Amino acid sequence: MIQLRNMTYVLRRINLDIQEGEFITVMGPSGSGKSTLLSIIGMLDDSWAGEFYFLENEVHKLDRKKRSDLNRKHIGFVFQSYHLLDNLTVYENLDVPLSYRNISRSQRASMVAEILDRFQIVGKKDLFPSQLSGGQQQLVGVARAVVGNPKLILADEPTGNLHSSQAKEIMELFKKLNEEGTTIIQVTHSEVNASYGNRTIQLFDGWITSDPANPQTSTPSVVAR
Repeated sequence: MIQLRNMTYVLRRINLDIQEGEFITVMGPSGSGKSTLLSIIGMLDDSWAGEFYFLENEVHKLDRKKRSDLNRKHIGFVFQSYHLLDNLTVYENLDVPLSYRNISRSQRASMVAEILDRFQIVGKKDLFPSQLSGGQQQLVGVARAVVGNPKLILADEPTGNLHSSQAKEIMELFKKLNEEGTTIIQVTHSEVNASYGNRTIQLFDGWITSDPANPQTSTPSVVAR
């Protein structure tokens, strides 16, 4: 699904393969490049060199618009700092990612209604982000990431602002989505969250230092397959 070849940036040089259907956890100390890696894979960051393949698309050869189209069609992103649109209601925030795709208004309404019910936030649909608690905003952020049934979910500390029961609920949802075929890459400091995945990659100072798919990984000369 994803191949990075000689990817250079803050991430030094990284070679990494991620198969469709995997649940990957990326861990490491602050400043190790975890969020940068996620932003690159999510096509939110263009400041890199190397080769990047996503669903057989040569991302490194695509212009900004085509990369954005790929992102909107196939990727859901859960941001640590929510990134909700302040001037839109919860309902409208959930509708935004669907509006970029070729989906009828009635179908979009049905998909938003389903996700509102799934996350038990129907009563919040007409509120604005400023009227929600941090935990509620994070729930909406996760709901927005999954509303379009993306092939890939990228989650940057997805439960950082949730209490334990909400965090468990979100991780169980991720596990269920993964079992249904959605590929998930999460960045987390939580060993509990990491336990939901099937492969944990360790980053340090921009290098992959540990990867179960490549037990010999321990030096800056890294290949993860």
